[in-house]
Amino acid sequence: MKLRNYGLVTAGYWAFTITDGALRMLVLLHFNELGYSPVAIAFLFLAYEFMGIVTNLLGGWVGARRGLNRTLAVGLGVQIVALVALTFESPSWERWRSVIFVMGLQALSGVAKDLTKMSSKSAVKTVAGDGSLFRLVAILTGSKNALKGVGFFVGAALLSWIGYDGALWAMATALAVTLVGLLVFLNEDIGRSKKKPPFRSVSSKSSAINRLSVARFFLFGSRDIWFVVALPVFLSDEFAWSTEGVGGFLALWVIGYGIVQSFAPKLLARLGAPDEVTSARHAALALAVVTAAIAGLVSADTVVEVAVVGGLVVFGAVFALNSALHSFLVLAFSTEDEVALDVGFYYSANAAGRLVGTLLSGLLYLWGDLSAALWGSTAFVVLSWLSSLRLPALPIATDAPRGGQVTPSCAAAACPQGD
Repeated sequence: MKLRNYGLVTAGYWAFTITDGALRMLVLLHFNELGYSPVAIAFLFLAYEFMGIVTNLLGGWVGARRGLNRTLAVGLGVQIVALVALTFESPSWERWRSVIFVMGLQALSGVAKDLTKMSSKSAVKTVAGDGSLFRLVAILTGSKNALKGVGFFVGAALLSWIGYDGALWAMATALAVTLVGLLVFLNEDIGRSKKKPPFRSVSSKSSAINRLSVARFFLFGSRDIWFVVALPVFLSDEFAWSTEGVGGFLALWVIGYGIVQSFAPKLLARLGAPDEVTSARHAALALAVVTAAIAGLVSADTVVEVAVVGGLVVFGAVFALNSALHSFLVLAFSTEDEVALDVGFYYSANAAGRLVGTLLSGLLYLWGDLSAALWGSTAFVVLSWLSSLRLPALPIATDAPRGGQVTPSCAAAACPQGD
């Protein structure tokens, strides 16, 4: 039954993720066609990121009280409402009115996304057995990011085939079918706390979760500082790439990033990585070196296109390992009874990092071009690494192999992973 629930939750998360990526590409391309600047388009997504901070905090609390299956269903339902409501936006509206309207609905979509993500990733804790937690987390997280890249292609294709409104209706219909299926088949409580936590429990009481959340804030801020606004604008303005070329490259990057995440446990095992906490520290330091190298080459105006395109590929691979390790650690540091609260708090920090990174992406690019954004990204990665140095050792029970004997030095990446 637990594996069945994992399959249902994952299927719901996959369906949502494709529409989430498609919606971002739809909005980006649609408003680009209407003449909005790249920076103006980026501001349409700020409300989306901001709502993630609030939603993760409150969603974790609600999930612990009511069950993760309910918050997952609510997330899908809210996304359906947002998609349908966007069809009412008209090109004949004044620009300020369209911006406010779309920002509001992007905020609603942000609520949906983080309710769905928090519910899905928290649910993994309830189905993972000894030695399989890292593998299941990596599969869910990696497949999500790969499918978000697929969603970019889906959004562009639907816009070309059936237009903006038609694409929105098609995605809303697909999600409605998914929601009905989950309501019918996912009919038991998942992740519901035995004791209903009070509202004050939305803030984490675990020092391990707090420190990991700080590291996560700076990690995702470092990515979005140069990825959200600075990089697409730079590729378009400096390299004269087409909109389709920029969108396609970023979509392929996200897909590749997700694939690396999915195989993170095996990659770390082949590299002979130590325990996950030590691996997280090493991965953060490696990412700082990579980002600084890209920033140095761009600042020196040396092989810039190779540095940016090739550097982004290397950055994505190392970043994926960092992200996969964090996603495992938040569950490893959590107890099953409080997993929704801990994951909600952790992803609230994730959303805050993305919000700050999005703002800095536009500001630093306007101030000093891509090189300024890259140096800002480097500073954030260094802060993430420093935060990871304060992470405690993993709970011993997390590392118990199948045989039942505890081996403290056994990392999940190297331990038996199950069938």
